[in-house]
Amino acid sequence: MVAVVAVATVVLLSMGRHLWCTCGSPVPWAWNVWSQHNSQHVIDPYAFTHMLHGVAFYAILWLVAGNRVPVIWRGTMAAALESAWEILENSPIIIERYRAATISLDYFGDSVINSIADVGACLFGFWIAFKLPWKVSVALFVVTEAVLLLWVRDSLLMNILQLVYPIEAVKNWQMGN
Repeated sequence: MVAVVAVATVVLLSMGRHLWCTCGSPVPWAWNVWSQHNSQHVIDPYAFTHMLHGVAFYAILWLVAGNRVPVIWRGTMAAALESAWEILENSPIIIERYRAATISLDYFGDSVINSIADVGACLFGFWIAFKLPWKVSVALFVVTEAVLLLWVRDSLLMNILQLVYPIEAVKNWQMGN
């Protein structure tokens, strides 16, 4: 897992991603999704969507591989999938898609620290899903989605919807219009 994250870090740095928020603020969190600090510090509201990635990856990898593949290797696969997403998410095509189709109008990509923390959040979600009964994991997923919708008018499923099939009315609602 460490090697996977190290490779992703090198790739993100080679893509020109900043290590930390260019504002220089040492605060590790940024809770305002409509600010220049979003996705630039260690944690932000979208960290919770990455945690849900981990829950989903656990379920998918369990369905595909079951106990035939030890959980440590499934976790490594989840880290690789999340790292690949972080690299793709910070590519110009996805950054522009976010800016055009979602509420992330001022999104210019993640800092490297934020991307690494997102992989950590994914692995935390994977670990939660491994430790808890599946019904509790499903409830956690639903509750997290609901809290995010109420808190920042966005969530993992809303984010996927808006990236794949943007709906202007949804975008307007998310922006508070």
